Amino acid sequence: MKKSFLFILGIIVLIPYYSDAQRLRNRWKAMRGELNIGIGASNFLGELGGANQVGTHFFKDFEFSQTRPAFQIGYRYKLSKAIAINPHFTYGQVAGDDKLTEEFFRNYRNLSFTSPIYELNANFEFAFIKEQVGHRYRLRRVKGQRGFEMMAYTFIGAGVFHFNPKAKIAENGQSYDLHSLSTEGQGLVETRKKYSRTQFCIPFGVGFKYTVSRRWGIGIEYGVRKTFTDYIDDASRTYYDKNILLSQVGYESYVLSDRSNGVYPYITAPGAQRGDPRYTDTYMFGVVTINYKIRTGRQSYPLF
Repeated sequence: MKKSFLFILGIIVLIPYYSDAQRLRNRWKAMRGELNIGIGASNFLGELGGANQVGTHFFKDFEFSQTRPAFQIGYRYKLSKAIAINPHFTYGQVAGDDKLTEEFFRNYRNLSFTSPIYELNANFEFAFIKEQVGHRYRLRRVKGQRGFEMMAYTFIGAGVFHFNPKAKIAENGQSYDLHSLSTEGQGLVETRKKYSRTQFCIPFGVGFKYTVSRRWGIGIEYGVRKTFTDYIDDASRTYYDKNILLSQVGYESYVLSDRSNGVYPYITAPGAQRGDPRYTDTYMFGVVTINYKIRTGRQSYPLF
């Protein structure tokens, strides 16, 4: 009888602690939504510009001077303590310029471009350092569990983006839409279709978050976009006959399809290499974010 009494008493004493622990473990559900706004930088890997060597693929051709600003807004929603989905919109600029490389053939080609990037995607985030929920307030000399302030995650997703490459004619300083100029004969012959300026992409990367207060936090995220087009910079295949471009498209196409100085005409002759279709173009965003947690559930009373 005495043992039964002590057992029941122990259960009664432990119930409040168990209840508090359960609420503590589930508190993330009450604040699982998070608005994030970011500002950062964008860059591009493609045919134009790059290292002082024959064109290579991926980060070997990274040109830091072509970094441009980027802006982002999104909404993160936790599916569990370790997994979240983060749909967001990002705007950035990308650019490339053959004048920035000393590699002879690319420098002689002398092409350049700029393009906006409008991207809408949804990323799945997987935390390898999970954000812990502890005291609501950081009270001094109060013992108990404290929230872990750092969170680190990797992500992969799917998205769609729109681009529109442009270049300037030096003589008048005006910028022209390269897509409409068919600089490689796109749309003029059956074997060269017009490329679409709206494409799919696969974002992947890594991010970190730091909790400043119960609702506010800051973060940093870097992501690369795998694309399925080689025409973000309007260069992919071979040179097209400039005289045909002049007669069928116009003077702007004639000038911007081949911007070399003409000293070595065989290098830019019809059918000579202008780009490298073996690899698609890549762009990336690095952003610093401000995060604000949004209440998404009910909580009966505060836990300190």
